[in-house]
Amino acid sequence: MNSRTKKILGTRLMHLVPVCIGIAVNVILTYIMYRFGMPYFMDTIGTICISALLGPFYGILAAVVTGFVFAAVNSSAFYYCFVYAIIAIMAAGIIKKHSFKDIRIFARLALMSAAVAGLLCPAISWMIAAEDQSVVISESAKALQINVGVPYRLAFFGISLVLNIVDRAIECAIAFLILRLIPDRVKDWLRYSRWLQNPQQKSIQDEAYDTSSGVRYSVRIRTTVMVVLTSLVIVISVCWVSIRLYYSSEKKDRINEAQGAAALAADILDPDMVDTYVREGENAPGYVEAAEHFKNVWEHFPNVAYLYAVTLKDGICRCALDIEGGEGAPEPYTPGSIIELDEGMDEYLEAVRAGKDAEPFETNDEWGRLISVSCPLRNLRGEVKGYVIADVSINDLMDYIRDFIVKTILIVAGIIFLVMFFELWIAEVYTSYPITDLVYCIEKFAASGDEQDALDENVRRIRELDIRTDDEIEKLYNAICNMTLNQAEQMRNIRRLSESTATMQDGLIITMADLVESRDSDTGEHVQKTAAYVRVIVEGLKKKGYYPEKITPKFMSDVVRSAPLHDVGKINVPDDVLNQPRKLTDEEFEIIKTHTTSGKAIIEKAMTTVRGGNYLKEARNMAAYHHERWDGKGYPEGLHGEVIPLSARIMAVADVFDALTSPRVYKPAYPIEKALEIISEGSGTQFDPKCVEAFMDSLPEVRVILNKYSGKTV
Repeated sequence: MNSRTKKILGTRLMHLVPVCIGIAVNVILTYIMYRFGMPYFMDTIGTICISALLGPFYGILAAVVTGFVFAAVNSSAFYYCFVYAIIAIMAAGIIKKHSFKDIRIFARLALMSAAVAGLLCPAISWMIAAEDQSVVISESAKALQINVGVPYRLAFFGISLVLNIVDRAIECAIAFLILRLIPDRVKDWLRYSRWLQNPQQKSIQDEAYDTSSGVRYSVRIRTTVMVVLTSLVIVISVCWVSIRLYYSSEKKDRINEAQGAAALAADILDPDMVDTYVREGENAPGYVEAAEHFKNVWEHFPNVAYLYAVTLKDGICRCALDIEGGEGAPEPYTPGSIIELDEGMDEYLEAVRAGKDAEPFETNDEWGRLISVSCPLRNLRGEVKGYVIADVSINDLMDYIRDFIVKTILIVAGIIFLVMFFELWIAEVYTSYPITDLVYCIEKFAASGDEQDALDENVRRIRELDIRTDDEIEKLYNAICNMTLNQAEQMRNIRRLSESTATMQDGLIITMADLVESRDSDTGEHVQKTAAYVRVIVEGLKKKGYYPEKITPKFMSDVVRSAPLHDVGKINVPDDVLNQPRKLTDEEFEIIKTHTTSGKAIIEKAMTTVRGGNYLKEARNMAAYHHERWDGKGYPEGLHGEVIPLSARIMAVADVFDALTSPRVYKPAYPIEKALEIISEGSGTQFDPKCVEAFMDSLPEVRVILNKYSGKTV
């Protein structure tokens, strides 16, 4: 036995300590109430506390053991075990979902348990004929019946319900005080030490349970159904077989007893005198002596209800001799009187006419449920002169079977509850809890995507489960731990490679942009500043919640990284046009405008030749459309509004603001206030109003960027 197994066994033994204390509290208080004839029971205080601390299985264990222990004093006590088991289940279910410190929860439990016990306990008392177990209730019910006219049964149920309400209220109040006195750390240890894993926080437990409840057939539901059905099948089968075996055996014994009585009576009766008894009755010679012998035989066979002699001629059955039965028995037949034969006796009569021994015949009429056994009266010549019939009653047998069924169900019900919840507890601890938490953590891990922090956090959460079931579940858990850890590390390596690739790509982008910028004498650090302004604008749009379906982390990264390429098309513009110190002519301006279409063509070619170049999509959009206007008067295609790609609308604001605040050979730099005024005036005409709003709301960051590259404070 390894150390972990020893630790688990030690914990289980520690759980039995509060269970034994709870049982002792139940038994002692119940005995005191019973000893002094009190109408209260105080038999579930320990059960409620154990159910709240350790769950329904231990609560039911305390309830069942309490009933069986107290049965040594009151034999009917164990018939009520299943009622206390129901109270244990209710206590575990109600208190588990709420606080130990909420008195309203215990008040609700008191009312519910009072209703259950107040209705079921009197019903059980009536079924097992133990209504005198509480003298106070019985006497009070009789007094109401005599003085007020209330039916005894109704009075008994009503008084029992009222007393149970008071009883359960007191018990729940005491249990509440006991649980309040127990330190929280002890309650938490008792609740969670039953698990073969580290318990999750309450909020995580609830979320995990909600996640598992969304499946069509959860492990918990399947296990519950399987346990309930198995238990019912076993109980019903055992009870049915037991009853059938008992009934068959007892019926056979009674038939043998009747056959013995009939044979003994037939031996002492003169067959040739039977017809005389029919004609003359008590006046016939030897009749009185024969009747006395019949009486003696009947008294020696307690299960024989009736013993008499008859003749059967021409299908008519007449009494030859009948004796008086016991108290409550009907008047005996008089000699010569006709005995009506029951329907369905054709085979019986046929055997009798043939002088054969007839099989026992079972009847159910006004005389009760009887089995009739006949013995022929043959004279020395072998002639059948009549029959001695012994009837055994099986009414008491049927009553016994009904009583047996009721008592068996009552006794077994508590044990069945105990077995069911033990199996459910084992299934939860070894299967349901681990799988539910494991599925929850795996789903969280899967939802992490490629976010490294989320992946690492979920790997840590999975490893914190520390499942210790020593079976396939634990093996699966360890495999999942290794798999998720490896996947997280693999994603970390991929991210490092991706970051290295992105750094190289960014370097190439900056190099290409610098090549273009070096040809333009007026655009110093233009690509760095516009990229910075683009970042400010896109982050501002994100904060305001604008274009949420478009502005994703990938979009933001692609736009900022690709911004330096927005003027890459100028590589095709001649130097004399690009660096013209005067205002451009219309022809020169048309040449300048071609840098948008040239940039689009250059980047599209790069996208087709560079593997994984999808990030250049926004670079193409910015290069092609950053001179389009919101009102549709821009170039190269005259797009308008949101038809213009969002990245290009962002770049339009950044590009114009940098052009206004930067010196050119043909103009000085505008003051920032003037540049901002121009940008604001262009909102809704030249620029996307939302992009302008995001830009204006981020002026502190804009000033920082401008100060950085201008070398002065603005």
